Amino acid sequence: MSKSPATAPHLHRTGQNDREQPLGARALTLIRGDILALRLAPGEATSERLLEAAYGVSRTPIRQALAELIREGLVVRAERGYAIAPFDLRQLEEIFEYREVVETAAIRMACGRATPAELDALQEAVDRSLGDSTPESWFAAGLDVHVWLAELSHNRFLRDAVQDCVNRTIRARWLVASSPPARAAAHREHNAMIALVRQGDAEAAAEAVRRHTRDVRTQVMQALEASRRLFGARGFVSGDSAA
Repeated sequence: MSKSPATAPHLHRTGQNDREQPLGARALTLIRGDILALRLAPGEATSERLLEAAYGVSRTPIRQALAELIREGLVVRAERGYAIAPFDLRQLEEIFEYREVVETAAIRMACGRATPAELDALQEAVDRSLGDSTPESWFAAGLDVHVWLAELSHNRFLRDAVQDCVNRTIRARWLVASSPPARAAAHREHNAMIALVRQGDAEAAAEAVRRHTRDVRTQVMQALEASRRLFGARGFVSGDSAA
């Protein structure tokens, strides 16, 4: 695990594309990337001042970024400042249960509403994104096919529900998806889902999503258990907690 921002400033080097972003958006991208990559460890304490020094931006953009990261469930308020959200095991279990409900509903609708052009665009994006190997590029490119499929339901509430679930599980999923074999396996399963939507087979598509979600849930929980020694007690919450 790399050092915290207090002792390792400038975790990312700012590139030309980063400089073209508004400061708040740039700070959000960089901090989020370090959280998703676990360079900022779950449970790690931080503050506006430490983040200013680490990312080389002023307090206002840092506050804007923190507000969004709190909304995404990646940062929490602490007694003194902030902390990177620990992994909440019970919440993750509940989110995966909820994901199964909303995603199966969304893909059923997509089977009757998605156009061939939309599915072609999704297939192209999924194939292209197979080469992405960093959490930053994954998040920015919208790699998660589940959100794309939910959008093809043409129901914005289902799409937003799936997006919220993805935001709250993407960090834990990176423990699994960071390996090339895992990404390749997910790519095969996503291709199968797209094909079933293209065929209009709502029952089979819903079952494929259900099976995939449960497999990912099992893999994620196993990876988290294996990470307990790495992150320590502060990196996990196992009881009731606020969403």
